[in-house]
Amino acid sequence: MTARVRVGIGGWTYEDWRGGAFYPAGWPQARELEYASQRVTTIEINSTFYGPQKPATFAKWRDQTPDDFVFSVKAPKLISQRRTLADAGAAVERFIGGGIEELGDKLGPIVWQLAPGRPFDADDLGAFLAQLPQRLGARELHHVLDLQHASFQCAEYLELVRRHRVGSVFTDSAKHGTFADLSGGVVYLQLRNTRAELPQGYTEDELRQWAERAAAWAAGGEPADLPHLAPPSPPGTPRAVHVLFINGAKERNPAAAMALRQLLDAR
Repeated sequence: MTARVRVGIGGWTYEDWRGGAFYPAGWPQARELEYASQRVTTIEINSTFYGPQKPATFAKWRDQTPDDFVFSVKAPKLISQRRTLADAGAAVERFIGGGIEELGDKLGPIVWQLAPGRPFDADDLGAFLAQLPQRLGARELHHVLDLQHASFQCAEYLELVRRHRVGSVFTDSAKHGTFADLSGGVVYLQLRNTRAELPQGYTEDELRQWAERAAAWAAGGEPADLPHLAPPSPPGTPRAVHVLFINGAKERNPAAAMALRQLLDAR
């Protein structure tokens, strides 16, 4: 099961994870990625959202992580949150060709976080999706849109992303109002409700329920208890599932990820 479900965290540099909270006391900051990647199976790279990274940096991150580890990469906000997405083609090309290929087999989904106040515009978004490359060399690329505006909750949006085989982030945050309909090659889930008063961020029952949902997705099904824009698809082929604990009580996110991994291993 854990071969198809990857569980992890957003970023790896966080002050509250140091001093024994997650990283052992005295653990060198330069080796934090090494430590984290041995306890989770995926990490979303957030620094790429704020600025470009050198190819050598991606190569360093690749070499610091286990062979079966996978990163997701957050695309630059200067692209994903620009006023007109249709004219982003050259910027997309620069980003895709700017070094992420150095991650090699550890390159996972690319996450495009749209501006929170941006409403759904079928023409503009469709032109943008048409410019997202499906391959990088011999490697298939998986793109995922992170949506935060209620206007995307419509059949027209779902038809558009299914046509382009682009996924949508599903989150348990009420602020996002997202949906669990599948449209891309991977399932991308962000769990944002860790609570500081819970040692594992979520209750055991909540984590067990998310493990069951992730297992259903991985097996080719769809959890029936989540919101959908259209009827769930019939069972299909097994899928890759990425579950990221992001935001919420961030100090609890590593513990939540490790607990969910244990539940999936037990399956």
